[in-house]
Amino acid sequence: MGEESLEYILKGFPGTRFFPKFKLTTWHPKGVLDQPLADKLVAFIEWEEYIQAAPFDRYADLSGLTEIRVSLDHVLDTAQRPRFVPEPVKSALFADKPNSPELAQTYERLMEGAVIAVPAFSDRQTAAEWLEVPPSILQAPAAA
Repeated sequence: MGEESLEYILKGFPGTRFFPKFKLTTWHPKGVLDQPLADKLVAFIEWEEYIQAAPFDRYADLSGLTEIRVSLDHVLDTAQRPRFVPEPVKSALFADKPNSPELAQTYERLMEGAVIAVPAFSDRQTAAEWLEVPPSILQAPAAA
């Protein structure tokens, strides 16, 4: 795959990049995922949906998290938020550390039947195949 296919735009939320060719936003959080950060992420995604006025797929790589401090009630509330996407989108969750797969799988079950499909993956290659993108764009960016 050529360099052109890997072009991305840094977004205004820490750890996010947008790959226009694939209509994919990736997020690679580091540290602690708590409820305020989760709320900020949801607000960021909703804003991006609004300003782009076009659907885009999402990929969240939870492997850089050291701790997850999000209650089950908060996950449920987030899953029940109304979504204003005009057509179905894909939102892959990559989780390969203790506790993160459980959170990702819970969210996946809560989102069943929604316009946004949210499966949890423990393998980046499988996530890339599902998203129909090159696996290289799902790798965390090199530390600066």
